[in-house]
Amino acid sequence: MSTIETRGSYANVNGLKMYYEVHGQGKPLLLLPGAVSGVSTAFGNLIPLLATGRQVIALEFQGYGHTVDIPERPLSYEQFADDVIELLHVLNIREADIFGYSTGAGVALQIAMRKPALVSKLILASVTFNSSGRHPELIGLEALLTTEGMKGTPYEAEYLNTAPQPQDWSQHLAKVTVFNKEIQEWSVDDIRKIKAPALIIAGDADIVRLEHVVELYKLLGGGSIGELSMPASQLAILPGTMHTALTKKTNLLMAMIPGFLELNTTHSKPLQPC
Repeated sequence: MSTIETRGSYANVNGLKMYYEVHGQGKPLLLLPGAVSGVSTAFGNLIPLLATGRQVIALEFQGYGHTVDIPERPLSYEQFADDVIELLHVLNIREADIFGYSTGAGVALQIAMRKPALVSKLILASVTFNSSGRHPELIGLEALLTTEGMKGTPYEAEYLNTAPQPQDWSQHLAKVTVFNKEIQEWSVDDIRKIKAPALIIAGDADIVRLEHVVELYKLLGGGSIGELSMPASQLAILPGTMHTALTKKTNLLMAMIPGFLELNTTHSKPLQPC
């Protein structure tokens, strides 16, 4: 695996000092991590591979990793999307491909619904658009979002090693727990209006119900017979894959992501190196 220089920076967006990294050169590919994940735990294995042909911009949401929390501001998909939209404005990026994982995939979906001109292509890994899409057994895992339940995990280590205020770990987990309990019920009509082609990915043992994944695929234009009309969107179910292992399946992901991104691509103005 090649070594790629990390360029960590901060941008002032919506009262937040948001952390982001830039790797490689080319058309922008924005990476949005999942819940309690920073750049490393969400995309650490993938970034060196993706950045060989793209300018990869990976960020951390409010309260995650290097990005300090705003205590009085709740966590929400809508607020995360607002912050990402503003970051793209600050970086003078008018259009980008977006790869979201888990919470980050929901944020990517929000951006595509609200600011379609910003999005060229979508990669949505382990995404829901409705609370009913979550696996019924997920509630048992969410009960582990405590300092004791997360003890010894890569997520704890990443936070303690990167957060400006590592003593806030327990408060952060409490905020994530509240966020996870919010009802998600997004308009299927708004989703149908998304024009950006999407690659929808899930593990066969994911925290997202597979029926929900297929429903989203159909809402985004999938489901036709390819010999008659090949859909612009694509669907991939990774075998033997649980939620937390999905972005670590680099061989499977790199067999599909570059081809999807290169298919009928349009040019976008990349972020200029510092």
